[in-house]
Amino acid sequence: MKISILDDYHDTLRTLECFRKLAGHEVEIWNDHVQDVGTLVERLAHTEALVLIRERTQIRAPLIDRLDQLRLISQRSVYPHIDIDACTRRGVIVSSSQHADTPSYATSELTWGLILAAMRQIPRQMAALRAGKWQIGVGASLRGKTLGVYGYGRIGAVVAGYAKAFGMNVLVWARESSRLRAQADGHAPARSKEAFFEECEVISLHMRLNAATRGIVTAEDLGRMKPDALLVNTSRAPLIEPGALVAALQRGRPGMAAVDVYEEEPLLDPAHPLLVMDNVVCTPHIGYVTRDEYELQFSDIFDQIIAYAAGAPINVVNPEALSSPAGPTPR
Repeated sequence: MKISILDDYHDTLRTLECFRKLAGHEVEIWNDHVQDVGTLVERLAHTEALVLIRERTQIRAPLIDRLDQLRLISQRSVYPHIDIDACTRRGVIVSSSQHADTPSYATSELTWGLILAAMRQIPRQMAALRAGKWQIGVGASLRGKTLGVYGYGRIGAVVAGYAKAFGMNVLVWARESSRLRAQADGHAPARSKEAFFEECEVISLHMRLNAATRGIVTAEDLGRMKPDALLVNTSRAPLIEPGALVAALQRGRPGMAAVDVYEEEPLLDPAHPLLVMDNVVCTPHIGYVTRDEYELQFSDIFDQIIAYAAGAPINVVNPEALSSPAGPTPR
């Protein structure tokens, strides 16, 4: 099969052990990021299987409708960036392993890296030292403070577990079934959403983005946070009401933020409000970007391609496409 891979920024995938699974197929890898439909049509004109790296490229009807050879889109996790209806109409199968029972240690580790960086002012202290200054401020310890975990799934549960090593208390706010699971793991559920935002010194968001969670963190929620509290987001930017985080930080509640995700990605504007605030630590959506995590993710993604080529697609999110007369069959 003719396979195309988009947005492999550092040309990493061909160096992975799991890349051997694609032996015998024709693979083309693109290392830049392009969203222009015309350019993508040209690049993908002969593509039969398209590999996506998370949500880096939007795959919508204007593009799908012009890719006559496309048979399969293979990726991992959620797919708000893919027009599933357009794929189904064109007979394009979307395979995406949801890995619901697989913890994401990479994202959990980065979450704690951001917490420590923000609470101890590590980026600012480094910048000051490089500028010839010594100790520009006083940070805060974590022991004895309360970590709030909003969303208790495969990542939130790991983040909450790590808090024990720092001697922190944990409060969890999530849907009822998740709160019960957190309680069974020894963590306290918050009395209410209001109390959750009012009582925690650190709040970390760990929810999937969907219609129900979009904008679930409101300006009012952020306004309830303490002036010395920290808001961490390694999930998705639209979980927070548009513009609410910047405005809240400017008002001083919360006093700090640490973010790995943005409303528009890639974020390449150095004048973006979050990048110019001294009380914000920013990283470029690297929560899942480790070699170990890539091996796990792309092993699944490549298995989906192999299964399709064998005539037995797996992890199909639009089964209607399997019987669509519009789509070609695997050969």
